[in-house]
Amino acid sequence: MAKKHSKKTDKASVKASSGNYQQELDRLQVELAHLQSWVVRTGARVVVVFEGRDAAGKGGMIKRITERVSPRVFRVVALPAPNDREKTQVYMQRYFKHLPAAGEVVIFDRSWYNRPGVERVMGFCTEREAKRYLALIPNFEAYLIDSGIILIKYFLTVSMEEQEKRFQQRIDDPMRQWKLSPMDIASYRRWWDYSVAYDEMIHVTDTPQSPWWIVPSDDKKRARINCISHLLSLIPYEKLPFRKPELGKRDKKPKGYVPDQQARNVIPEVL
Repeated sequence: MAKKHSKKTDKASVKASSGNYQQELDRLQVELAHLQSWVVRTGARVVVVFEGRDAAGKGGMIKRITERVSPRVFRVVALPAPNDREKTQVYMQRYFKHLPAAGEVVIFDRSWYNRPGVERVMGFCTEREAKRYLALIPNFEAYLIDSGIILIKYFLTVSMEEQEKRFQQRIDDPMRQWKLSPMDIASYRRWWDYSVAYDEMIHVTDTPQSPWWIVPSDDKKRARINCISHLLSLIPYEKLPFRKPELGKRDKKPKGYVPDQQARNVIPEVL
């Protein structure tokens, strides 16, 4: 039988987690830097898919993963709605061109799962198209994996109460209002329609070769630490020795060199 915890113990553990958050995040970001070196050196190709409820914290999660690594190695793909030309393409076509080459990690902030998710719920595709697409996704992902790509899929969950709280924060905070779109409002109002769509999406596409990993995200900090730790555990990277370069000596000042004396536009000081 699982051991029961008192409310007092649970609160203490939450506080301890919050207090250690930055220290643990710093440690994990060092590991992400080691992962980056390994990816570049070995030519590995990694795809990480982030899906989930609106306001579940996908953007913050991706920011913590990428803020200390090179954007040339860790590329974030967050595609807008398809344009008129893209609407005539094979659905997967616009995602193919963003897949990684050797030495790259591509993070999809929403992905090809738009079709069985938002497009299905909002009526941007037919029910038949969504069902057919769901049946095809496992084969597509098997192809990516068979081609040597490391594919990892995360789905961030959030409770109704926490989602409402975050939406209200976006409404009240000018620095967060840009995060609030008409689709967010629709997702709030159609919680159960999305629940049905996401349940089927995960059921059909959660395969042994390409499983979904669920990330409970009511506690954003805990979710970030848990998810980044798990991501690192799924990739067989090694800490490669850093090859320290010799700085050497600077070149000599050219004889007769005179610094530019013309007036230039210099930003005004505010501090």
